[in-house]
Amino acid sequence: MGRALADAYPEARAAFDEAEAALPGLARIIFDGPDEDLVLTQNAQPAILTVSIAAQRVLAARGIEPAFVAGHSLGEYSANVAAATLAFGDAVKVVRRRGQYMQEAVPVGAGSMAAILGLDADAVARACEEAAQGEVVSPANINGAGQVVIAGATEAVKRAGERAKALGARRVIPLAVSAPFHCALLKPAEDRLEPDLRALRVQNPRVPVVANVDAEPKRDAASAIDALVKQVSAPVRWEQVVRRLASEGVTNYVEVGPGTVLSGLIKKIDPNATVFHFAQPQDLTALEEGLAKWKS
Repeated sequence: MGRALADAYPEARAAFDEAEAALPGLARIIFDGPDEDLVLTQNAQPAILTVSIAAQRVLAARGIEPAFVAGHSLGEYSANVAAATLAFGDAVKVVRRRGQYMQEAVPVGAGSMAAILGLDADAVARACEEAAQGEVVSPANINGAGQVVIAGATEAVKRAGERAKALGARRVIPLAVSAPFHCALLKPAEDRLEPDLRALRVQNPRVPVVANVDAEPKRDAASAIDALVKQVSAPVRWEQVVRRLASEGVTNYVEVGPGTVLSGLIKKIDPNATVFHFAQPQDLTALEEGLAKWKS
């Protein structure tokens, strides 16, 4: 992951070197794995952040700069690094601790997540309320386009999935995750992460960061950090984030880093959006040509 960027662009290589200096051994895991090490939450989080920032720096070196930034869950850290709220080296270290705290908050197997397809967010919330039976289960990712991910205690998630089907959900897909992210079970992780985040040296973002917790643009460092604290146990309101960006006049989006999931969601939420993706050297030509057409 990311090796082609590092080989092709010195600014990307510098980002990997910076991440390696912050967390020795990280670059080896990113480039060479093995997969079972890379997918561990405490490695996956800094790895995805690093590849995303390496890609973003390649774009910045070519004058491709955002007017707004946003990220889904972990991606909000990449967004804040791109906006210069956080130093990259600090972010790499803090997201490793974020991953560790999240993993340790709930015993393995005690919590889970499932994607509910074909049911609106209000109906999913109702399914969770009716299935809880005193346990935690709630919407965790409100992704738009009839896709809501729920999280909570394993049995409660199963009950909520069944209730969602009864209410008309098209499919319920259990997710292979290591913890029930973005629900109340993660409050202990939030409490542990908060002092780490508040101890960081920060500055006001150079462009607004539209936050997961409330879809509001954060224009000062304190608000941006508050949003990162709260998002640990709060739902990711991705549909609202994209709608807020659209309301601010955003028409062109670049998904930076590994994967293209957000590109698909953005197009479904805002069919008028033009969406590009950049994670590999071969992606750059189409991106530059597309943006040049828009500017002309």
